[in-house]
Amino acid sequence: MSEYEGWEEIYRKHAPESLPWELGEPRPVLVELIQSRKVLPEGKALDLCCGLGTNTIYLASAGFQTTGIDISKTAVAHAQRQARAAGVNIRFWASSALDLPFEPDEFDFIFDMGCFHHIRRPDRDAFIQGILRILKNSGHYFMICFSDKNGPAWNHFSDEEILDIFSPHFDALEMQHFFSLEGDGRTRFFYATLFRSR
Repeated sequence: MSEYEGWEEIYRKHAPESLPWELGEPRPVLVELIQSRKVLPEGKALDLCCGLGTNTIYLASAGFQTTGIDISKTAVAHAQRQARAAGVNIRFWASSALDLPFEPDEFDFIFDMGCFHHIRRPDRDAFIQGILRILKNSGHYFMICFSDKNGPAWNHFSDEEILDIFSPHFDALEMQHFFSLEGDGRTRFFYATLFRSR
């Protein structure tokens, strides 16, 4: 089964409220970041691996000219319906995070809730280069990924691992470790890191 088929199956078979990563509201750490004015809600924002569009809609409502992208066409169709219902204008794409169909230097801010931690090790460099290509110089990349406190796994990271992977290309402005009660009722640990591209 391809990556596309796997995600399509998940979104087709499961009700939105049963998906672990769908909280039914924007991620609190994203809301806190925007409200803190550390990232100004202006210019163009991309919600990478946007899923059902909850965070995408928040970014548009906050003032960004917003785009959402997800590999699942089913997720994107749901996100489009949600955006229309919310009365916000958002551009959505159905495409892989390894094949970003955008212009160089197009975005001022990229939000990544759980996209990076699904990128396999051999594809990480291509993933990062894709982000660097579409993010403006000194643009912000806000990445949330699984913490190693969840237990050992290939996609659970320590703070040192995150910095080792991204520091050749980004300045880490802040990092926080937090836990969240996810949509499936389980508590998971995450790192949220705000990077600035060089």
